Amino acid sequence: MTANHNHSVIIAIDGPAASGKGTLARRLAKHFDYVHMDSGLLYRAVALVLLQQKKSAENLPDALKAAETITMESLVDPALRTDEVAIVASQVAALPEVRTALIHYQRQFADHGDRNFRGAVIDGRDIGTVIFPNANFKIFVNAALETRTKRRVKELRERGVAAIYARVLHDLRERDARDQSRRVAPLLPANDAYLLDTTNLDADATFAKALEFIKSRNMSDA
Repeated sequence: MTANHNHSVIIAIDGPAASGKGTLARRLAKHFDYVHMDSGLLYRAVALVLLQQKKSAENLPDALKAAETITMESLVDPALRTDEVAIVASQVAALPEVRTALIHYQRQFADHGDRNFRGAVIDGRDIGTVIFPNANFKIFVNAALETRTKRRVKELRERGVAAIYARVLHDLRERDARDQSRRVAPLLPANDAYLLDTTNLDADATFAKALEFIKSRNMSDA
């Protein structure tokens, strides 16, 4: 597969919420000593700004203004992980203008790593289809909705957040519908993506399968 213009390796990982893509992306980045970005945090950061300013995600000028304030420091706030932020982030992500505004940020991140920058693992929902269509490796991670719901409930409870299965199921189903039906960059696998179903896989097995796929492509840079 052809390398990217900056000669660094790009591993694009896409998939719905609680599919396991974030955990996989972090493990692959550590394994290859690549930088990692959770692109979903960009939309969560925009959502958090809107919530803090008591602005609506449906107000495009406010959403765009919030997107312009995002920095790398914005992506480490623990408040980004709340369900309230996640719901608003999904609404923000449906705005084509906001997605366009954040495309440059994501590409710039991959182009300008530190001095030891060899590659990047970026996870999200349109990385392999829109942000990096020429990524060296594309993986689309998915799992049954019920499995993803159980994982999200477990994650929330481990963080000390009260979580009701029915509510989490409803939220994930609605988020899937928004992500898959939006006009711009809908959630779907790239034509050349490796499809990885994690319904019956734990994190170790998921990592092993992804690593096997990457190594099977015989990419000397990876």
